Amino acid sequence: MTTTSYPAGAPEGAATARPRAAAARLWRGRTTDPAWVRPAFLGLLLLTLLTYLWNLSASGYANSFYSAAVQAGSASWKAMFFGSLDSANAITVDKPPAALWPMALSVRLFGLGSWQILLPEVLMGVGTVAVLYAAVRRRFSPAAGLIAGAVLALTPVAALMFRFNNPDALLALLMTATVYCVLRALEDARTKWLVWAGVAVGFAFLTKTLQAFLILPPLAVLYAVCAPTTVRKRLGQLALSGLATVVSGGWWVAVVELWPASSRPYIGGSQHNSFLELTFGYNGLGRINGDETGSVGGGGAGRGGGGWGTTGLDRMFGSEVGGQISWLLPAALLLLVAGLVVTWRGPRTDTGRAAFLAWGGALLMTAGIFSFMAGIFHQYYTVALAPYVAALVGMGVTVLWEERTRLAAAAVLGASVALTAWWSYVLLGRTPDYLPWLRWAALTVGLAAAAGLALAGRLDRRLALGAAGVGLVVSLAGPFAYTVSTLRTGHTGSIVTAGPAGASMGGGPGGGRMRGGTGGEFVFPGGQNGRPAQAGQGQMPQGGAMVPPGGGAPQGGRAGMPPQLPGGGRFPGGMGGERGGPGGMGGLLNGARVSAKAKSLLTTDADGFTWVAAAVGSQNAASYQLATEKPVMAIGGFNGSDPSPTLAQFKKYVAEGKIHYFIAGGGGGGVGGGGMRGGQGGATSLATWVAATFTKVTVGSATFYDLTAPAK
Repeated sequence: MTTTSYPAGAPEGAATARPRAAAARLWRGRTTDPAWVRPAFLGLLLLTLLTYLWNLSASGYANSFYSAAVQAGSASWKAMFFGSLDSANAITVDKPPAALWPMALSVRLFGLGSWQILLPEVLMGVGTVAVLYAAVRRRFSPAAGLIAGAVLALTPVAALMFRFNNPDALLALLMTATVYCVLRALEDARTKWLVWAGVAVGFAFLTKTLQAFLILPPLAVLYAVCAPTTVRKRLGQLALSGLATVVSGGWWVAVVELWPASSRPYIGGSQHNSFLELTFGYNGLGRINGDETGSVGGGGAGRGGGGWGTTGLDRMFGSEVGGQISWLLPAALLLLVAGLVVTWRGPRTDTGRAAFLAWGGALLMTAGIFSFMAGIFHQYYTVALAPYVAALVGMGVTVLWEERTRLAAAAVLGASVALTAWWSYVLLGRTPDYLPWLRWAALTVGLAAAAGLALAGRLDRRLALGAAGVGLVVSLAGPFAYTVSTLRTGHTGSIVTAGPAGASMGGGPGGGRMRGGTGGEFVFPGGQNGRPAQAGQGQMPQGGAMVPPGGGAPQGGRAGMPPQLPGGGRFPGGMGGERGGPGGMGGLLNGARVSAKAKSLLTTDADGFTWVAAAVGSQNAASYQLATEKPVMAIGGFNGSDPSPTLAQFKKYVAEGKIHYFIAGGGGGGVGGGGMRGGQGGATSLATWVAATFTKVTVGSATFYDLTAPAK
């Protein structure tokens, strides 16, 4: 038995004194801080945790595409390493797998369920708030860090994505950590912090490929100019940081590219089974110019609003995105300019100015790319901006508060609150049926607080603090209301938005629009007499809107045919299958509702097959895999347009008795499938061969083909 010994003469009770001292230090924090600082910080983290945990299971499996990959990774280490959609390793997700690893480990430890999948995302959100606080508080003040953390936690799109299983939660955490490390390196030019920044970027690359690199140019230039050391050392440190990025992000890529293709899963989202092609094509330049082979719709957005929404300088403020992220974005831009003016006369190595340049550069670079990218763009991408906006607000407000005796500083501080109050009035006006009183309250009270702040330098300190407190509350009232709406609602599928119904219009393929914050309604261009169908009716007027009624089956097009895309293409999914869940889009953006009888059919004799079934499109396959916890092959990957497996390969699998059933319907199409951009997938010919060769089995509204029973 191991015992703990203490030095002779140690006071009695020393065994418990040290843990108590450690707990006291955790609660008290720095001895130089006021007593309220550490409890306030811990309280912020606790409130963020409890807020994000509330009603967490309402989203179920959230994005079943990633949940299926998590389930596969929990059952197979190989599937976890590659990010395979099924544990038999047929095809991967269309992203690198780093974001899947924490969730897969959670499911491996605690079993498959909504909480087990989404809890790691919540912890990433709390971690991002903590890192942001540390970064801002270190150079400025505890108040600045607390304001930044609160702004981040109450940003609607953050409340959405830190409770959802897309890669964006981990990406936001790693990007925030990157800026933190760079700011630490700028303090005393210590190489280790710049290397850690490179490591964070490398793992961010393994989370969402090239999006991780968006903030590198401003951060690299900032360090090269402002670091407190010689030019030669600065350049050498940047080279080491780049090497750290290559190693931490490239080791997995090297393994995948060197691994024999015959013994690893097909790289989903690529047309030639190459992760490098996926990185620089579908997930890279294709997102910028819209040329994304195998994608749905997209391309050529322009000012006219085709493709994936309207592009331009105002994209982050428009009806598609504004309610997600832009509540404090105008104020953040104003405070960025004000902060730079206040700190501009400092020396080259001034860390305060460097902080404004770091967070501001990250914001401008990322928002600029988002504003003009013509390829796939979803509103929830903007969660990447949330830490940058929050940091600028926290830093800018406190810097101007310290300078409030100067008339110009007080005026800008008041102007930032007035601007936020006006913009909240505009954004709340886009959802006039949701808390209609709030927009006027935010405007009137906000303008009054702004007037008080403009005179803060001449007011009694208590009155000035009161005006500041009211201004902060009013500035956060709008995003808080949208965050509450987001928390109260479950979100499922591939396209999700924060806020109440009507908070976001846009972001759909081919110019279609996703209505509301619940992901429940997809509106195609045209509509019936220019109007979409009423939510809940489940109607598909010709050229109009597909509306899943309360999670029911979306109807559309001619009998037996899926809804039609602009230009004549169609969303596959009209062959059968039990559609369900908000945002269904024929099984492309959400999966199927699996009945108990269908589950029983697939699990019977399941151990005798490598895959219990195969289905076109990842979302369709994911639904059945999550229901049965058995491998289901996703033909053609996410869109059904990847050339995996080929018809010849599929016939070989069937001849070898590896697949039991083929599930009719699903997303995708590839050649002849309609709606896809140049994909080489052969899902249509494969489905045609199956229907002509094997026995049809109908279970409820779902159609299966028994691949062990030839048609008679």
